[in-house]
Amino acid sequence: MIVLPKPKKLEPKAQPHNFFIWGAPMSGKSYFASFFPNPIVLNTDGNSDQGTAPAFQIRNLRDKNGKPTQLVTQQLDDIILALQTENEQRKPEEQFKTIVVDVIDDIIVMLEQAICLDNNVKSLSDIPYGKGYALFNTALQQLVMDLKALPMNIIYISRENSITDDNTGATTYHPSLKTKYFNVVNGNCDVEIRTKKVGDGFNASYFREVKSLRTQYNPKNITDHRILKLLETCNGIFKKETK
Repeated sequence: MIVLPKPKKLEPKAQPHNFFIWGAPMSGKSYFASFFPNPIVLNTDGNSDQGTAPAFQIRNLRDKNGKPTQLVTQQLDDIILALQTENEQRKPEEQFKTIVVDVIDDIIVMLEQAICLDNNVKSLSDIPYGKGYALFNTALQQLVMDLKALPMNIIYISRENSITDDNTGATTYHPSLKTKYFNVVNGNCDVEIRTKKVGDGFNASYFREVKSLRTQYNPKNITDHRILKLLETCNGIFKKETK
């Protein structure tokens, strides 16, 4: 039997756990994410050997006849299941505490490809009655919700697109993730951060700015000291007077 709580005003102590980080190539996205507690990376760039954290290379595989031998949909399900079960059975110091999706743009392309391979078609539109698009939307939303349900920090990394106005010459910058997918992913995140590099080579400087927040976070409520220190390097995360 459900017992209803008493009607009273609560004082929330919000902590961010889901992050969307985007920026130009080599602007420090993956580098920043690597400092989060005990990360494991879902890598799509093929450079997992260059990282400092354990990683899964996410990809669809086919045999010499073109028959799929590994689909991203099943691979991601298996990884999430292992994190739900095996990870919790480890000693606290051996548990993964952060998942880095690097990059979410490629994961979305691979999800679409996996559905096409599984249905032996070349595009989602080839699956009758809009079923292909329905399968894809379900797969993406399920991935985001399954990751969010894990008791871990989730970091989605995306690339950057720039658009220059021909009339004014002004340039604006946006995540390369399509708007409809950005709304699904970032809509389930707590903090959106853009990384930026100024200068070249050893003279380059790196900056991080907060683009959007789910709520106003108070540093005293963030119990993980490492995450607090990382967020303090992001311009706009805390009110100046609070910090």
